[in-house]
Amino acid sequence: MVGFNFFANSPRFVTWDQAASFSARVSPGVERFGVMVDPDDDFLGQAITAGNLSVVQLHGSEDAQRVAAVRDQFGVKVMKVIRISEPSDLEQVPAFEAVADLLMFDAKPPKDATRPGGNAVAFDWRILAGKSWKRPWLLSGGLDARNVRQAVEITGAGFVDVASGVENATGAKDPALIREFLEEVGSI
Repeated sequence: MVGFNFFANSPRFVTWDQAASFSARVSPGVERFGVMVDPDDDFLGQAITAGNLSVVQLHGSEDAQRVAAVRDQFGVKVMKVIRISEPSDLEQVPAFEAVADLLMFDAKPPKDATRPGGNAVAFDWRILAGKSWKRPWLLSGGLDARNVRQAVEITGAGFVDVASGVENATGAKDPALIREFLEEVGSI
């Protein structure tokens, strides 16, 4: 899986042209995700086309009805990000399980954050311990090579998402950190 971030406030933001260029270099069979926050239909159409997306990752305040509409209208898989800070945050999972193809559990952003994710913040992984859902799910939020093993062992996550944990500066991916993360994940 590879993701293109279409949220303008993100230091990982890519333009339509950049997404098209990056997408053209992605090997066949690799899922292309588009990270978006409360996108309208025009934006979604442009992003899906530019990135040749197979999955739309909704990281905003989209409700279950909007998730279903995106899935039905655009014919792509939809991942809904659910932000977690306490066990009661899981009460929203059933509504999204009914309409999303994938779920992602990420930390709620700090109060002064300018973006809903990608803040290098982890949540208490024990909230997910022993839980299972009807949909495949990913764990995100503050993961890096030093903590991903513990996170997976606690949560039982089958998939993980990383962004800031493989950067040597905000928004700047480090090939050595990517390799280290992948090696650690591969050994779990």
